[in-house]
Amino acid sequence: MTPTPVSQPVGVVGAGLIGLAVARQLALAGVPVVVFEKETAVARHQSGHNSGVVHAGIYYAPGSAKATLCRRGVDLLHAYCTDKGLPWDARGKLVIARDAAETARLRDIERRAAANGVPGVRWLDASAIRELEPDVAGQAALLSPTTAIVDYPAIARALADDVVRLGSQVLTATPVSQVHRRGDDAVHVVTPGQTYQLSRLVICAGLQADLLASAAGDETAPEIIPFRGEYLRLRAHARDRVRHLVYPVPDPAYPFLGVHLTPRIDGEVDLGPNAVLALAREGYRWRDVSPAQLSRLGRSAAFRRLARRNWRAGVRELRGSLSRRAYLAEARTYLPWLEPGDVGSAPSGVRAQAVAADGSLLDDFRIHRVGPVVAVRNAPSPAATASLAIAERIVADLLAG
Repeated sequence: MTPTPVSQPVGVVGAGLIGLAVARQLALAGVPVVVFEKETAVARHQSGHNSGVVHAGIYYAPGSAKATLCRRGVDLLHAYCTDKGLPWDARGKLVIARDAAETARLRDIERRAAANGVPGVRWLDASAIRELEPDVAGQAALLSPTTAIVDYPAIARALADDVVRLGSQVLTATPVSQVHRRGDDAVHVVTPGQTYQLSRLVICAGLQADLLASAAGDETAPEIIPFRGEYLRLRAHARDRVRHLVYPVPDPAYPFLGVHLTPRIDGEVDLGPNAVLALAREGYRWRDVSPAQLSRLGRSAAFRRLARRNWRAGVRELRGSLSRRAYLAEARTYLPWLEPGDVGSAPSGVRAQAVAADGSLLDDFRIHRVGPVVAVRNAPSPAATASLAIAERIVADLLAG
């Protein structure tokens, strides 16, 4: 199919990993791009507040967008980091089953990993776990040797540099206040200093995605409910006790991966995250409270349905947020040596969790197009891993017409 010529710039809202990857992909195709970012630098929210993990693709339903784009994204991201001289540490991950029920679920994950073409995955029994990681306890585990850790903020900065080098713009400290669709051929984006006339617009706004999509006339579900992920950090004396990433078997009822142990590219080792309701879209601390967000939650039928379905899990996560001992209790089931003195505080992140009208938590990626506007409506983990592949798909669709 012959690409549709683009005479006016394409706008991208959001200078996180997906927004910058989309902008770079467009710029490589010779399309002028303007990236709008309300913060003073790139990757200030989800792209800069995650675990730094490049997921291999073991969890995701075969054939899902997560499965296909994660596997493609790993290859693209590895090549990009190699080309730019950015660090890539294929540390490997253990997914630990702590009881018979989790062992059965782990076999399901093993089958998914095989179906998704994840290389090198192998089953470990309890003795093999101890041989590989003496300080990790479990009945069984999957070893994913290609799971890696990277510096996502550095990757985002490199992507932004590419966009500028290719002749396009990354405008930081430039919030988008209004979006107006002009039929199927134009979009007007209003910022504090200027109104931009664009041929198309891609909304990659993470925590603000539903609000901006709605402003652009995309009234489809889902809505974003922010969940804060709080981390602890191992103190220096405990940092070297475990080399691999260590994850529990995830609860299939929730699109979260549980409290896990993650070495970071700077040598630190983090434990987390949990998942507690944030009281602001960018509520990184308990004291970050937004009356506007509280009002939205109060009016949200989807949130009320979510709360009714999941209040017990919410209470459990709240206990962990308020008590370090309670937080450590889950991790101690596979790291039995952990004590409160082994950990300190670490920065939190906020996850843009998409919730359907019936209160269910959306798991797979969701990208929706209305005329000239493409909105990334749900991009949870492994979106960072898949960012370059997501950009490929979005840009191919845009240029096809």
